[in-house]
This record gives sequence, C-alpha cells and structure tokens, in this order.
Amino acid sequence: MTSQEKSEGCQQSAEAEKQLRSYSYTNWADKIQEQYGKIKENAETYPYVWGSYIVVYGGFGLWFAYRWRKLRKTENRVRVLQERLRKLVEAEDSTSSSSAGTSKAPPSSDISTK
Repeated sequence: MTSQEKSEGCQQSAEAEKQLRSYSYTNWADKIQEQYGKIKENAETYPYVWGSYIVVYGGFGLWFAYRWRKLRKTENRVRVLQERLRKLVEAEDSTSSSSAGTSKAPPSSDISTK
C-alpha cells in the first residue's frame, strides 16, 4: 500500500465516523423538513380546511385565554378582600382585648331565672 492509499483510507474512516456522529442530527433534521413539506403541501391543497381549523381552534384559544384572565382577576380581588378582612379582624381583636383588659363589663341584670 502506498502512503496515498493509507491517507485516503484514514480520510474515509474519519468521514464515516463524522457521519455516524451527526447521523442522528441530520436524520431528525431531514424528518422535520420532510414533515414540514407535507404539511405545507396539504395546506396549499386544502386551504379552506386549514382556515376552518385556525378559526375554530383559534376561537377556543381566545375564549380560554379570556376565561383564564378573568379567573386570575377574580382570584386577585378575593385575595385583596381576604387581606382587608384579616386586618379588620386583627384590629377588632386588638381593640377588644385592650378594652377587656382595662374594664370588665358588668353582668346583665335583665336575665331572669325561672
């Protein structure tokens, strides 16, 4: 064997190894491009079908987004109201405890025993 044949053999084996390493990437890229081509061809062949899909599923998407946003706003309002109620209860407890500690209420005289 000559040195040229050896170098060609090494180059071929190096290229084969490189192809094996990048095989999975090119395979996936080729599959994605092939699938994209099929979808594009189908969309060009049946534009009204794809248009109806876009209208229907786009409408559902908009409706879900609207309901999601409304739910989030309602939850925020409830949180604010709960926080205000908690502060009111704390203030009431602190005032009632301070007033109860300073003076006790006299017992009620309108209670009759039978």
